[in-house]
Formats: sequence, C-alpha cells, structure tokens
Amino acid sequence: MNVLLIVVDDLRPVLGCYGDKLVKSPNIDQLASQSVVFSNAYAQQAICAPSRVSFLTGRRPDTTRLYDFYSYWRVHAGNYSTMPQYFKENGYTTLSVGKVFHPGVSSNYRDDYPYSWSIPPFHPSTEKYENDKTCKGKDGKLHANLVCPVDVTEMPSGTLPDIQSTEEAIRLLNVMKTNKQKFFLAVGYHKPHIPLRYPQEFLKLYPLENITLAPDPWVPAKLPSVAYNPWTDIRRRDDVEALNVSFPYGPLPDDFQRQIHQSYYAAVSYLDTQVGLLLNALDDVGLSNSTIVVFTADHGWSLGEHGEWAKYSNFDVATRVPLMFYVPGMTTSSASQGETIFPYLDPFSHVLGLVPQGQSKKVVELVSLFSTLAELAGLQVPPVCPETSFHVALCTEGASIVRYFNASEKKVEKDGCDDAYGCFNEEPPAFSQYPRPADTPQWNSDKPRLKDIRIMGYSMRTVDYRYTVWVRFNPDNFSADFEDVHAGELYMVETDPNQDYNIYNNTSHGFFLKKMLGFLKH
Repeated sequence: MNVLLIVVDDLRPVLGCYGDKLVKSPNIDQLASQSVVFSNAYAQQAICAPSRVSFLTGRRPDTTRLYDFYSYWRVHAGNYSTMPQYFKENGYTTLSVGKVFHPGVSSNYRDDYPYSWSIPPFHPSTEKYENDKTCKGKDGKLHANLVCPVDVTEMPSGTLPDIQSTEEAIRLLNVMKTNKQKFFLAVGYHKPHIPLRYPQEFLKLYPLENITLAPDPWVPAKLPSVAYNPWTDIRRRDDVEALNVSFPYGPLPDDFQRQIHQSYYAAVSYLDTQVGLLLNALDDVGLSNSTIVVFTADHGWSLGEHGEWAKYSNFDVATRVPLMFYVPGMTTSSASQGETIFPYLDPFSHVLGLVPQGQSKKVVELVSLFSTLAELAGLQVPPVCPETSFHVALCTEGASIVRYFNASEKKVEKDGCDDAYGCFNEEPPAFSQYPRPADTPQWNSDKPRLKDIRIMGYSMRTVDYRYTVWVRFNPDNFSADFEDVHAGELYMVETDPNQDYNIYNNTSHGFFLKKMLGFLKH
C-alpha cells in the first residue's frame, strides 16, 4: 500500500463531515464518506513546529523538547527516527510537498532531509510572499492584512502556494506511477493559516449575513489568566492594528469578527478544492485502490471562543483536529479497476451532505499517527517507548488506533471512580500541553522561547472532561513541578461542551491529578 498524508495548517474541524452546516467542503466530505473519521482527535501542542515534530516522530513535546521553533530534536533531544524515515528504510520512496515539517531550525533548515525524504522537499516558490503586502485595502493600497481575499492573477507569479503544491504533488503521483515505485507522499497545505489569503471568488459562498459569531465570545469569568492566549500574531496584521484593540483581552468589533469567520470559511473551501484536485489525480493515475489516504491538521484555531483567536491554548478549539483514514478494502470495499472514487466536486455547485463511512468518538491523539500508519501499511509497528527514551532511536509514545477502526461504539465500562464525581470512562485520554512565560498574559505568551518558559499547562481530555493544570516549569532541565500548581481548569463535556465554566476551584481534584500523573509516567 502507498501512503498519501495530507496535513493542513490551522484547520479546526469546520467541515461538512464533522457536522458544520455553513461550510462548503464537498471534496473532503467525499473522502470522509470512504474513510473512518475520528471526531475526538487532538494535537499534542497547539502550535505548528512542536505539533508536527511530535506526530512525525511519534513522541510528545516533553520528549522532543521542542515547545517553540528554535531547536532540532536530533541535536537537542535524541536522534529519533521519523515516520517518513521509517517508511523510507522499509523500501518506500518518501516525498514531501509544501509545509510538512515546520521549515527552519526545528527541521534543520532542510525539512529533515536526507533522513526523512528520498529527494529534497518541495516548497512553493510563492511561499516567500505570504506575509508581504499583497492585500488590496479600501484605500486602493496594498497591505499585510489578516483578511485578504485576492485576485490570483494579480499575485506574484499569478498563483498561490497551495495551488503550486497541488500541481507538484500531482506531478509526483504521475512519476510514481510511471516508475511503479511504492511511495509515502506527504502534502502540507498552508490555508487556512493566517494571513487568510485566498482567491476572492470563495467569498461568494459565505454572504456576511449568514455568518454567526462564536457562541461564547466572552473571556470566561473563572478562566485563570495564565490560560488565556492574547492572539499577538493577528494583532500585528495591518487591518487588526488599525482597530487599535486593547491588550490583552480586546475584544475585536463584531463586524470584524464576522469578516474573520467569513474569510476562514472561504479559505477552507479554497483548501477543499485543492484536496479535491489532488484526490482526483490519485484516481487518474489509477492508484486510489492501492493508496492509504490520511487527512489531518497540525492543530485547530479559535474563532472568537472565550474571547480568543488563533491557536496557542489548551482548549478544544485550539487542540482538536480533523482526522480520517481511507484504507482501500478496509474502510471501503475495493473499487473495480478504473472506477472513479474521488471525482472532483465543485464547492460552488455541489452540496452532497455525504456522511462519513465510519465515525469513531474514541479520544485519540496525533502522536499515534506513526504507529497507526505503520500497522495499516503492513510494516512492523515500532515498539512502545520506555519511560525515558532520549537514547532510543525507534519507538513511539502513541499506540496505534487501528483497533478502533471497526470497534463498536458501545458504552465503555466506567471503572475510574471518584467520590465527588462518580465514575468516568477509563479509556486512554488525549494529552496536550502549552507553555507560558508568566501567570498573566504577556506579549510573548502565545509563543514563548524555551528560555522564557516558566509555566507549563498540561491538559488531559477524555470523553467526559478536560482537566488542565498549570505548573512550574524549569527550562534549564525541562522539568515540571506538579507540587507547584499555579492554576487549574476542569470542564465537564456533557454539561459544558464549549468549556466556559471552570469548576476546578469547587471540586476535589486529587483523582484527576493522580490519573494525569499516572498516564504521563507511562
């Protein structure tokens, strides 16, 4: 089996297949209709480089020791094998297109080539213009805006990075077919990462009068200040800067919030067309029957919930990601030769309402991707890491989730019991974490450098609750002191799905802390 891994930047599950009623995402929904879809999948840290290095190595951020953008795990933590490297060592041609590893120091300026990839990774030539002044303002001048619908013909080279990535991925599929090589192709799309720069015609899909704001646009009364992310990256955009919004809590004016929502959705539909073209090409080269397709994102993105924007937090809106697996003959019966599985669907004319082939509510983590894909491809699943694994080149900290593919969703026995709160589901939780420089929001709260980290928020998500503790952290020896708790959060999913009412201070939480420490140890 070949592997096509599609990784999207900053995509929360605003997709038709995840129940979103507004979005137009027919191509991704079509993929979901042939896939097993996980509705409770979480990233290990809601920021690009740490999340990507985590799921590509199968290790958590405390093991990669990457919480910012400024270190390369092979030098700084341990010489860990990556998922593409493992496939390469098992006879696959491994290919990277677009943003797969985060570029820069954290992947040794070469996207971990030559360890992970058979040929040097492809980056679109127009990527360098992403943050330039390319957005036409009302004044007719060009700005570096957050909200940035564009006429593609006026863009540098008359294209956009994701369009170039799709073209290159399709070219590589044709080469692989001609050479009859088994491949692991990773394609990383930029949108809907900011700036929200996309072809302007996608705005037509989302008239402003149809756009609603977040159901909870206020900062929750009992939210510890350390938990809040002050969205400094969007404040630096020209159009947001012009609003002169107060730091750290804002808020942004409602009409501008609507524009952000509108452009985020438009960027998702633009992304959907690129995914559609790529999957259609897989059909065209006759490889849909012999290729596993995985679709996911590095983390989510807040759209005004809790008065927050962007990622940089432990809330579901920042950590929850789409995750689906198309496995020919497993998630869907094998198609006959030449049958089209992924016809391209135009979001301007297709409203299919396709439902996922199989949907799992099991709580899963991106760190499980490595072992899951190895198992699906029929490779030996890498061993589970020992408690300390800095010296172990090949092991993973995320168990394969293939066991959930056909699992029935019957209620699991509730055998974790607590006097105050009754009994909870005992299945493995998902862990996320986020560093902070101080107890109150600072200009570097969203992206503190390692040397400035003083507090680490460890967060445990089960089907029943999200429990987070913010503890003292020493960046010199990477140690967290769970005896020194600065703040805590506890949200019950059933009664508080949006995580607005923190009941940490009116709860005995010894049970939760004990459970968290037990899991973190193993």
